[in-house]
Amino acid sequence: MENINDTLKRLTGNQDFKKRYEQQRAETLNHPDIKAFLIEHQHELTEDMVNRSLIKLYEYSKLSKECNKCPNLEGCINFMQGYHPELVITRGLIDIKYDKCPRKVIHDEKRKNESLIKSLYVPKDILHAKFKDLHDDVYRADAVDKAVTFITNYSKNPSQKGLYFYGQFGVGKSYLLGAIANALANQGVSSMIVYVPELFREMKSSIGDSTLNDKMEAIKRANVLMFDDIGAETMSSWTRDEVLGPLLQFRMLENLPTFFTSNFDLKELEHHLSYTQRGEEERMKARRIMERIKFLSEPVLVEGPNRRR
Repeated sequence: MENINDTLKRLTGNQDFKKRYEQQRAETLNHPDIKAFLIEHQHELTEDMVNRSLIKLYEYSKLSKECNKCPNLEGCINFMQGYHPELVITRGLIDIKYDKCPRKVIHDEKRKNESLIKSLYVPKDILHAKFKDLHDDVYRADAVDKAVTFITNYSKNPSQKGLYFYGQFGVGKSYLLGAIANALANQGVSSMIVYVPELFREMKSSIGDSTLNDKMEAIKRANVLMFDDIGAETMSSWTRDEVLGPLLQFRMLENLPTFFTSNFDLKELEHHLSYTQRGEEERMKARRIMERIKFLSEPVLVEGPNRRR
């Protein structure tokens, strides 16, 4: 069997091999990210260090960074799925360090929240909602335009108002929330959709297992929070004043985008919030909640036929 050193000598003496090697070396060193790294660290690097690190640099050139070569997390092309590379200098050589990619961060945050808050459950069709499926929908054109405007402007203004989608049953209000959440995820922004009737039931039961505060903290600090089907819940003074009120108050003070869907317009929702399941009328408390909702969101009517039939 030929000794490895003899093999290397024989290969390096081959003109075709030399040509391919030099071509590959040039392509690797001219990769935009690698070139920028070498320039940034030119005072720390020597030609010998670069040559000895060529295999790592070549490996780096083929990887996806910031998810730029991956259609989604499941389709990640990197050896460590969900982790993207960064060039570093370690012990006199250039090496690769791996960190969670934006999609992996969102995925892990979502799993963590789902394990804590059961009312985050949303039907699969909503989880996979896309704006492209609404392209020719004349009924929801205004709502789609406002949603797309929010997404487009989010990176420049993450403190902008959310939207309050209202309309009849089955017109696609929840689907719009899913489309917004997915579009934001593609920008590396996590969001949280909570189904309000289930949320209030869960919060009430959380008093007994001491998880209420943890759940409140997770919900109120979400980058983008979406209340699905507000007004469909059975209202009580406690859920209105001790759950909904503090959540909205925190988000109002911190200017955190908040979305809502409801079968009620704002006036009808205020009436709903005014009466508890005991029949108590508390208009002033309902008005306080409505002021927060109006501060956080812009009302948008969603019309069209019932798509659930």
